[in-house]
Amino acid sequence: MTTGLIAHRACFDHVVPPGHPECAARLNAVLTALDSEEFAELNRIEAPRASRESLLAVHDSAVVDAVLSARIEPGRFARIDADTAMSPGSAEAALRAVGAVAAAVDGVMANRFGNGFCAVRPPGHHAERARSMGFLSVQQCRPGRLACPPGARSRADRCCRFPMCITATAPRTFSSTIPIFSTPRPMNSRSIPAPEARRRAAWREMSSMRRCRRAPAAKLFRAALTLRILPALVSFSPQFLFISAGFDAHRSDPLASLQLEESDFAWATEQLCEVAAQTCGRRVVSVLEGGYDLDALARSAAAHVRALMAGAEARP
Repeated sequence: MTTGLIAHRACFDHVVPPGHPECAARLNAVLTALDSEEFAELNRIEAPRASRESLLAVHDSAVVDAVLSARIEPGRFARIDADTAMSPGSAEAALRAVGAVAAAVDGVMANRFGNGFCAVRPPGHHAERARSMGFLSVQQCRPGRLACPPGARSRADRCCRFPMCITATAPRTFSSTIPIFSTPRPMNSRSIPAPEARRRAAWREMSSMRRCRRAPAAKLFRAALTLRILPALVSFSPQFLFISAGFDAHRSDPLASLQLEESDFAWATEQLCEVAAQTCGRRVVSVLEGGYDLDALARSAAAHVRALMAGAEARP
């Protein structure tokens, strides 16, 4: 099997104010990197359009209506907050992003491809039930899964979202979320079960990385995953693993400071695919999230997809 690459041209139509880091050039950089010969075997799929009902499963109706009913003149923006804006094409982009995750889950469950990577924007990991925030209008992973056919959902009731994006927050998702941040925040109340002392120790290790140079930061990142987070994930034994594939922890990124490189993201992806092999038949769907240096983003996404393809090949 190979990896499914799910995207849609509408995701370029979410236009942001000049100078905003979450721009369409990000998606272009990723798709250009994945257009090389080594990625020719990707199963390329056009993302379907999600329904309003799928968004209502995880967002208040006021949020959904604000996103889908916004009437914005061409060349103008509607500000949600200081970081988050909508343009005339934003609602369609958000619906296609959610639809991409639904299509990826459906394809993996139906064995049409081994795992999936959704190259979409705007990202969705910060959006909350009652408000859009942090560059983002709506969540992708949770409504994407809930939009799948009932048969697919019933076989994957215990899911976990792993936020490889390492920036500020991780919302609650289906059954569990593993939070990894670069600034201290409270542990998510629905984190994977683990003794409190172990969770706090892993938290301190990950939080300390923002003050490190490249070598110790990568060492701490890998140690935290190997010694604490991955064992907890195996213990949780998810039936489906989602990766919020953000690359803003890269040393070249202007918005974060964890000093990682594309090799670290590739390694983390390999480890997650191995956990998926042990727990859920290698069922993995990854969704593009942060990453704001275009060159670093392109290299990191390519390394990530390369590791996903290796994992997909190993799926029976």
